[in-house]
Amino acid sequence: MGEWELEGLASSVSRPVLVGRLLELDAAGGVTSAHVRAGARLAGVHPRTVWRWVEAGRSEGRVERRRRARFELSEQAWEVLAQAGGTVSVLYQHLEECGNGDAGVSLASVYRAVQRELAAGRVLPDRAVVRRARAERETRQALADLAVAGVGTGTPSASAVAGPVELTPAAREAALVAEAPGVVLPVGAQVVRTSSVRAVAEAVGQAMAAAGAACVFGDAGRGKTVALRMALSDPPVGWGVSWVRVPVRPSVSELRRAVFEALVLPGRFPHRSAEADERIVGALDVARVLVVDEAQRLPVPCLEYLQSLWDHPQARMALVLCGAGSERAVGRVPQLASRVCAWQEVGRLAPGEVAATVSAFHPLWASVAGGEVAWIDQSCTHGVFRTWAALTTHLQNALLTVPDATADRALLRRLFRRLSPPA
Repeated sequence: MGEWELEGLASSVSRPVLVGRLLELDAAGGVTSAHVRAGARLAGVHPRTVWRWVEAGRSEGRVERRRRARFELSEQAWEVLAQAGGTVSVLYQHLEECGNGDAGVSLASVYRAVQRELAAGRVLPDRAVVRRARAERETRQALADLAVAGVGTGTPSASAVAGPVELTPAAREAALVAEAPGVVLPVGAQVVRTSSVRAVAEAVGQAMAAAGAACVFGDAGRGKTVALRMALSDPPVGWGVSWVRVPVRPSVSELRRAVFEALVLPGRFPHRSAEADERIVGALDVARVLVVDEAQRLPVPCLEYLQSLWDHPQARMALVLCGAGSERAVGRVPQLASRVCAWQEVGRLAPGEVAATVSAFHPLWASVAGGEVAWIDQSCTHGVFRTWAALTTHLQNALLTVPDATADRALLRRLFRRLSPPA
């Protein structure tokens, strides 16, 4: 075979095939330089490279290229990248300065690692979001540290010595409601089981019994989230409850991550969407209520993703979609809308239940005559629970800060103007 013919075969033989044949020849009686030169020409490499391949095969039994350990971004590195606004060079400089296992990594390797994370669906959080999350973690830790010792002393507080305090059902409901994002209760307020709360509890119970879906809707401020929190404050035995925090106009990958975090799954969020879905469905193998508040933010692909989770044969879940306008969002996906077994609207407080509800809600209204409560509702609050809560806070502050203040109509009219934008 001429030299031109050998050059035409360059790169036509893979390394495993060539090294395997050379090792056979070596076992039969030895590999010569001619064998190596011919093999190098066939593989399109230098003869010294083929000799290294043969030596690796002799000593290690390895005929393929050694795979290098791929650099992966840690959660701390991803947070540093977010703080830097996505500037990879800043992250690279941080890794060089730390030198804790990541020293010696090239800038190109860091770039490739970031690109793999982004291609897998990971979203780089906003710097302000990262700062707020870190501040919240530091605040929670500081509060936990303060709870260990009594104020002004170096000894444990009485509550720490006595152990956890058993809350009454009403106090437990109030604590759960106060944890909800966007729900602000005045000091001294108590949650009240209104007719809307009972209706929401019934709708959610139907969805749990049928392992189906429920949609809780109504205008803003009517107490949808409060009603759901109360309805799910004490779920039946064997049922878990997970609340999904929905970003504004999320992508499917962002919603997938929100569901992953709501289920409190261990470990890092997987790079591949198929692996993430496998772990999510595995966690839904037990009876669970998946609550998606502010569901009106979800675009059609996200709603279809939730439907795919609920439709999975392995999942044992009840899906609850809640939010002002959530019924319109669900209606855009007829396949999902047809699966909703309970549509529940949360309306305004009925005029006949306003006085009893607000007096039970806060002791500030217990001494106010029913006629005055009706006048407040007609003039300002209009049966909207959130407006009543805001008015309660303003009235509390006025009575505490203004000398000789009384809850008369003059004071209330002045507070009414704080509760609505100017016309």
